[in-house]
Amino acid sequence: MYSIDLSGRHALVMGVANHRSLSWAIAQCLHQAGAELCLTYAGERLQSTVEELARSLPGVIVLECDVTRDETIDAVAKTLGERWGSIEMLVHGIAFAKKEDLEGAFVATSRDGFQLALEVSAYSLLNVTHRVLPLLEKNGGSIVTLSYLAAERAVPSYNVMGSAKAVLEQSVRQLAYELGPKNVRVNAISAGPVSTLAARGIHGFTDMLKKHAERCALKRNITKEEVGKAALFLLSDLSSGITGEVIYVDAGYRMMGW
Repeated sequence: MYSIDLSGRHALVMGVANHRSLSWAIAQCLHQAGAELCLTYAGERLQSTVEELARSLPGVIVLECDVTRDETIDAVAKTLGERWGSIEMLVHGIAFAKKEDLEGAFVATSRDGFQLALEVSAYSLLNVTHRVLPLLEKNGGSIVTLSYLAAERAVPSYNVMGSAKAVLEQSVRQLAYELGPKNVRVNAISAGPVSTLAARGIHGFTDMLKKHAERCALKRNITKEEVGKAALFLLSDLSSGITGEVIYVDAGYRMMGW
């Protein structure tokens, strides 16, 4: 019988915005399994929220990290190198697009909006991995990022974020190939719709939830806890032979022939 014990391992978790965040659900699962955690926040607006959540998990480190500023990523790597010496797990749950680029016509996406969405939501996986790689490769590591079905299908109002998720998923495969010899695995979770802060910014999200529940195999929406448990599996040794994959946690929506 197998159990997941992450005692003595260290996880950098990025993308916690509030208690509804998928990254927060993952952080809770990792903490319950015994991992030491560092949570990052992108700016002062989120600092108090992330710090309050962290207080519910004893021993959690909280650091600022704006992925559009390389110096803040380097500062996180430096701090964790000094405190921990290594990182065995990286959770990349970061995504952002301008509201107007989600609400308007995709064809009218601004150049700046397109570049920003891809920089924050996709390039940041590459850039963060590169800057913390010396810590990840010391003991071997596992990276998990968060995607969505719009990476491969047209989803109304998802617009440029679908483009970003497509780039993100290709980056997972390319990184998995390149980092495999360093014993670093890279995978993505493509979650069904969950009521998070980011999801609520999508026009028609409530209707999306209803249709997903009606059409998926399990006839219900998923929970953030289910995403957390899937990430726990991918970040643990139980998935030691899995890399470069997109795991669908969507109650069987993608496989249906709608």
